[in-house]
Amino acid sequence: MTLTATQAKPAPALLPRAGGLRGALSDLFWRKPKLLLLLMLLPPVLWLGIVYIGSLFALLLQSFFSIDEFSGLINRQFTLKTYGDLLQAANLDIILRTVTMAALVTLASAIIAFPIAYYAARYARGRWKALFYLGIMLPLWSSYLVKIYAWKLILAKEGILTWLLAKLHLLWLLDGWLSLPIVGGNSLSVSPTGTFIVFVYVWLPFMILPVQAALERVPGNLVEASSDLGASPGQTFRNVLFPLALPGIVAGSIFTFSLTLGDYIIPQIIGTSRLFIGQAVYSQQGTAGNIPLAAAFTVVPIVIMGFYLWGAKRMGAFDAL
Repeated sequence: MTLTATQAKPAPALLPRAGGLRGALSDLFWRKPKLLLLLMLLPPVLWLGIVYIGSLFALLLQSFFSIDEFSGLINRQFTLKTYGDLLQAANLDIILRTVTMAALVTLASAIIAFPIAYYAARYARGRWKALFYLGIMLPLWSSYLVKIYAWKLILAKEGILTWLLAKLHLLWLLDGWLSLPIVGGNSLSVSPTGTFIVFVYVWLPFMILPVQAALERVPGNLVEASSDLGASPGQTFRNVLFPLALPGIVAGSIFTFSLTLGDYIIPQIIGTSRLFIGQAVYSQQGTAGNIPLAAAFTVVPIVIMGFYLWGAKRMGAFDAL
């Protein structure tokens, strides 16, 4: 059987070459794909480099200036006097309070997140897994300020939590806790405990998701092999699950620790008059007009997170992000 003329005609191997400027640019980008990549990345890189990093560098440069104590004007001569002021007892107390709160929030978030993430990684399937992701992500879709003010009402002296404890005849326990000197206050809404609770609630999803992702990558046969070899559940957790999930925990801690370290809205709305680093930066550059000291305060979380990220990278946390 013979083929017709239409069937015998071979299809063109290449599209016809486009002429003009469009064709020249197409040929150039095809021969040099790195040039195309450079042009695509140039706008966001310029935005990041000029607007973000440039403004951050300009702010940090201010930390090497000082404020004139008599005129209140900025003395733009290179000096380390502002860092000497940063090391005063009151400022060190602010730094220590913030770092301690960030560490406690990170630890509590990891303890709460692990069983939730383990259940989602091991047992949730299909519709239940979709509900898990919806439940974790849903709080992130609501307004940050709305959540904080809602918690202020919940933790207030006339709030629902106090009402519930009164119904359970446990109000004495709350009063005893609030009477403690470091963690207490007039009510939970104006106490370090209330600040801690809201911090954990707001940043907890950022811990759950990396831990869940890390546990998803743990082969189930390792857990089964540990049980077959006679290991107890506690030994399996310490020797199998926890080491393999640790990069995910460290990855989540990057978010919870850094976000707590730099936040000033939660301590401003829920907490006492004792300042955190974010509040100190805001008050120094706004109310006091001491921009060099505010800039010096911003160096503290940058340095802390620099070392933190270096340690997290060594532990493989970036692979769990």
